[in-house]
Amino acid sequence: MVAKLKDVAIEAGVSMATASRAFTSVDLLAPHTRQRVLEAARRIGYDAPAPTRARTILVLVPDVSNAVYARMLRAIQEKLWPGRHRMLLADTAEDPAREIELLDTVGREADAVILCSPRSNPADVARAIGSTPLVVVNGESNGSPVILMDVEQGLRQAAEHLQSLGHQSFVYVPGPAASWANRTRAQILSDLSSERGFDLAVVGNQSADVHGGLAAAAAVAASGATAVVAYNDMVAMGVQAGIRSLGYRCPTDISIVGIDNVDVAAASDPGLTTVMVDIESSGSLSIGLIMDQIDGKPWREGSVRLRSQLIVRGSTARPPESAPRSARSAREIERSASTSR
Repeated sequence: MVAKLKDVAIEAGVSMATASRAFTSVDLLAPHTRQRVLEAARRIGYDAPAPTRARTILVLVPDVSNAVYARMLRAIQEKLWPGRHRMLLADTAEDPAREIELLDTVGREADAVILCSPRSNPADVARAIGSTPLVVVNGESNGSPVILMDVEQGLRQAAEHLQSLGHQSFVYVPGPAASWANRTRAQILSDLSSERGFDLAVVGNQSADVHGGLAAAAAVAASGATAVVAYNDMVAMGVQAGIRSLGYRCPTDISIVGIDNVDVAAASDPGLTTVMVDIESSGSLSIGLIMDQIDGKPWREGSVRLRSQLIVRGSTARPPESAPRSARSAREIERSASTSR
């Protein structure tokens, strides 16, 4: 009697899907699990199919120098390596036009595409990518799987933490206007402001790096707010340095919260309070969803949401006793900041 894949699964004590992946998608299994399946196949004389060919996966990011994408890329590479699949990396430089051009040219030649934090609208992405399998990380999509690093829980914890310290006036320092993550974070904070009764001001859009935070520092100081929530950790650390040059201290005068929990956040002075997101899982899950599409397997429709958690460090403390109760309006902030320049 000829041994079948079902017999291998029974012999190895694994599911049929796991047994199949040991021969067709080796990158999706832990090495010891694959070894167990292969040993079971040898014992019962299973004639294993030839391994699938190496795939080329294009990964598009808006800024390869951002520590978040560096961690995500490392997780993607770790999942691709066992199957000797290739990762092709492209930096869109926050440019929607470049993003679409890369999808329309390089993307159509790759076996699949992982699009991180898209700056283009979903309809343009769908037209550019054609039938090439696609996974979107932290963005919107027309019909492709989506993985979202959901910061709502972490921002809710941040608001509770800041209010418990006595802060009632917050200012949000946004990132790029085209960023889905930025729009989502601004909306979450606006909703929390209405729900929890704190005052919220929003300054102008900034680049998603230290320079963006430095540029926003004068507006933050002019806002009168005692607590800052920044688009990400790098912007937060830029704000931290910028307000210091203006004579303010963190957290004595202004408390600061970032988002992402990049490694350098813990080493800043003071250590940055931040909302930790599951960056590595977003990379690993994207490969699983991509390989399912390549293999013609059904994939989960809608979005996969990864939870977040507040990490409290030294950049948040009680507000100064003389602090005003309300943050100034965005228009007042802009007028004051422009006057001080």
